Amino acid sequence: MRFTKLNYCQYLLSSQINYKITNLAEHLESISHDAINYYLKTEKLTPRLLWDNVKEVVEPDTNGYINI
Repeated sequence: MRFTKLNYCQYLLSSQINYKITNLAEHLESISHDAINYYLKTEKLTPRLLWDNVKEVVEPDTNGYINI
């Protein structure tokens, strides 16, 4: 299984407090920490690109906020 932009965006949406790639790798049996690290070093993921991939599933709330 390859690590993709979708994997990373889903992780950022579902993780409330721990955004470290070691935490992500612990939850993905078929993807290693090294594979995630390599992907993030070589892929250009801007805040705009990430937002464009997740904005459809974010539910606005007056008590919520997004930290970028």
